[in-house]
Amino acid sequence: MTNTQPCIGKLIILSAPSGSGKTTIVKSLLAKNFNLEFSISATTRSIRGTEKHGIDYYFLSPDKFREKISANELLEWEEVYTNKYYGTLKSEVERITSKGKNVVFDVDVIGGLNIKKMFPNNSIAIFIQPPSIEVLKSRLIARGIDAPEVITQRLNKAEEELTYAPKFDHIVVNNDLQTAINETEKLLKDFLK
Repeated sequence: MTNTQPCIGKLIILSAPSGSGKTTIVKSLLAKNFNLEFSISATTRSIRGTEKHGIDYYFLSPDKFREKISANELLEWEEVYTNKYYGTLKSEVERITSKGKNVVFDVDVIGGLNIKKMFPNNSIAIFIQPPSIEVLKSRLIARGIDAPEVITQRLNKAEEELTYAPKFDHIVVNNDLQTAINETEKLLKDFLK
């Protein structure tokens, strides 16, 4: 898919620093009647917990991911950390839009802005912002899935990602999860009218 091809469905882009509640908000939106389907991202990171290939992510080796970059099979991608790639397969977006559905993306900040640039009139980009770095740190620790050095890495990245928030169409501060879900749903209803 190139930036000149029209999409059948609309694109809903949610981005946030890790631990901001973005994935929980996406799951809530998918449970509502917005004619949404989740765009499964590709990644080179390891499977966590009960995650499954083709359901939570398309888990690829770094070499396989780089092959897809070379073959222009990705709508957007980023090397978030060394050899830790994330991206959106063009085939995934085409699969969803060909069914006449709206696509919801749970993507990193740079990826979200790149998709928005490609489809400025057919997308909404929402930044889910934590109330503070301190709250974000508490949430990451409470998740219990990352080692302390990974949490430090995520917090450093979050500080950088927060500087991109003003480039999004909307910012939703997730101080209270249900309030953030309600606010995001209202933005979506207005966008899909």
